[in-house]
Amino acid sequence: MRQFARSYSPAVVFAAVLTAFCVFDEPANAENWPQWRGPRNDGTSTEAGLPTTWSATENVLWKLKLPGPAGATPCVWGDRIFLTSAKEQDLVLICADTSGKLLWERKLGTGDETVRGDEGNSASPSPSTDGKHVWAMLSTGELACYDFDGNPVWQFNLQDRYGKFSIQFGMTSTPVLDGDKLYIQLLHTNYYLLSAIDKLTGKDIWKHERQSDAKAECEHSYASPVLYRDDKTEFLLVHGCDYVTAHSLKDGSEIFRAGGLNPEGKYNMTLRFVASPVAAEGLVVVPSAKNGPVLGLSVNAKGDITKSAEGHVWRRDDNTPDVPSPLVHDGLVYLCRENGILICLDAKTGEQLYYERTHSQRHRASPVYADGKIYLTARDGMVTVVKAGRKFEVLASNETGEAISASPVISGGRIYLRTYDSLIAIGNK
Repeated sequence: MRQFARSYSPAVVFAAVLTAFCVFDEPANAENWPQWRGPRNDGTSTEAGLPTTWSATENVLWKLKLPGPAGATPCVWGDRIFLTSAKEQDLVLICADTSGKLLWERKLGTGDETVRGDEGNSASPSPSTDGKHVWAMLSTGELACYDFDGNPVWQFNLQDRYGKFSIQFGMTSTPVLDGDKLYIQLLHTNYYLLSAIDKLTGKDIWKHERQSDAKAECEHSYASPVLYRDDKTEFLLVHGCDYVTAHSLKDGSEIFRAGGLNPEGKYNMTLRFVASPVAAEGLVVVPSAKNGPVLGLSVNAKGDITKSAEGHVWRRDDNTPDVPSPLVHDGLVYLCRENGILICLDAKTGEQLYYERTHSQRHRASPVYADGKIYLTARDGMVTVVKAGRKFEVLASNETGEAISASPVISGGRIYLRTYDSLIAIGNK
């Protein structure tokens, strides 16, 4: 010990001890949150030790003021947080670190538009990252790639490449990042398109024109594509225009499709889809909209199963989530309706286990699971924490005090909330 003391100054010794403490203080099961629905594209996290309760001040580690509102969910990798935002009429990509410091901001485009009053704007699609680069899309069609230092890699406008959007409330679908590809769905009146883009060049790898007999506003989809992968099969789910379809990752060719989401004989011309499907544990859960059906489909389905029992595991005829996407965890399906009703189903049978009200306000964010808890976020900033499991139990109701439509993000032992005013880091103090 005497030799150590002679070789190193007290400041160096303190720094080494502090570094070791910080390393061991980092959650052992800390995960990155690389895109909208997290590391597994299903809204679940393996992290533990997360806070159950907080307020506008309690368990708030820091709050970063943002230049404008947005519904885009942030993504997190290591000590970097990325999010898009409006800044008056400009639309920007922001990088902050996990201490709450703004690192850089880049202008991606102009012409922000607010839709449905306070429902959203042109910074609604969420960014994605692979730990080296970040990809951001805007409702205007701008799609860009930057490195972690904020240097541009490439950028183009989807409307210039594929044709003008014709969609009532803006193209809010979030691309899915997987391997060397970025998958994009553009479903609107002018075009039903699925595309795979090389993530480092921005060039098309393949395009697939999706078929549909949808009419009117039903042609407009605000849902996002979703990946499914296990040891035997993999595909991309695309939701909109009255159907959910599964596609090959190699060339976009269709593997199966299921309709029956818009009532025959009483066709709803305004049944646009907003909630995205979720795929987990051998099951695809498909929402519709406006109190329509929810489908539980087999991942082994083939062909058009719209009018066939084959490929259908179960069907729920009503009480679908209109905007929040479903959540599946530990053999249970959670459906959060726009009015705050939480429905829990058995994933194997579709049997309803409970139907309970949480917070009676609009819910636009998708539910997130972590640490034995389900986090439900309402537009007025209330986050209801429900115990995961077959019995309904509210653990806490947390007032944030700021409007929110983005989904919660969980990474590094923290919950990040992107409000219309701020980026907030929630953690146990």
